[in-house]
Amino acid sequence: MNKSTKWFLIIFGILAVVGIGFMLLIYGFMKSMGDRTEVVTSGSGGKIAVVELKGVITSSEDIVRQVKKYRETGSIKAILLRVDSPGGGVVASQEIYEEVKKTRDGGKPVVVSMGALAASGGYYVSCGASRLVANRGTLTGSIGVISEFLQLQEALGKLGVAVKTIKSGKLKDSGSSTRKMTEEDERYFQQLMDNVHRQFISVVENERHLDHDVVVKIADGSVFTGEQAIENGLVDTLGTFEDAIAITAELAGISGEPSLVKEQRRRSVWDSIFGDVQETLKDIKQEMVDRPAVSYRFTGPY
Repeated sequence: MNKSTKWFLIIFGILAVVGIGFMLLIYGFMKSMGDRTEVVTSGSGGKIAVVELKGVITSSEDIVRQVKKYRETGSIKAILLRVDSPGGGVVASQEIYEEVKKTRDGGKPVVVSMGALAASGGYYVSCGASRLVANRGTLTGSIGVISEFLQLQEALGKLGVAVKTIKSGKLKDSGSSTRKMTEEDERYFQQLMDNVHRQFISVVENERHLDHDVVVKIADGSVFTGEQAIENGLVDTLGTFEDAIAITAELAGISGEPSLVKEQRRRSVWDSIFGDVQETLKDIKQEMVDRPAVSYRFTGPY
């Protein structure tokens, strides 16, 4: 190896190390800028934690984490759960509901403030709270369950594409998009839907202290305005987000204007540049990929 080649390799190595170090530095900066931080707003009284449940419920992890954290934080006197969701996955909704209920039963008040939409899974989650507050025009209820199956067999046939399935168990490929659903398949899935629907009905009648027949009558998937929800016993009172703050403070025994504590994600450089594109892709991913097989979900326009 001649002298010039040696120097070239040395300089190249130094530049490579500097380049990698610079990239790691930028990555760390962007990651730290995207970390969650807590902000305290409003008054100087006792603390109320605000947790936001927005959009389709595809996972319970983040909301459960926040609720659990604030339940175990002694300085937090109550939790205000802001729900603006059409619902989503059955299991994710059930897990959030159980965590909210556990917090309420443990002695820390949880108040739900409903936004434009707190339907299906969004309503299921709300049932675990100490008090439910809806705006007059809030759409809530939609006590039902849905599962959708894409049927592609005719389109595949026109393209000359065939699928051969080898299975054990006659219902193993029920719901497959590559063959027509049989009457037996439909009966099978209807039984599943009915069972999950009964679970929803049971939660509503127990939490809202309503007769079974009353709940069954309104549990046909219909949505109700806040005013109608009051009449049907689905929510406790009408009010805005500010009204919900006052109710939460009262339940928590806070005098004066409460301090609101809320997690906030600091926007990274990446978010600032590509934030809108990321949100659009996230919405598409939720609709096409993350959609749960069985959902407590309102399918109307939202």
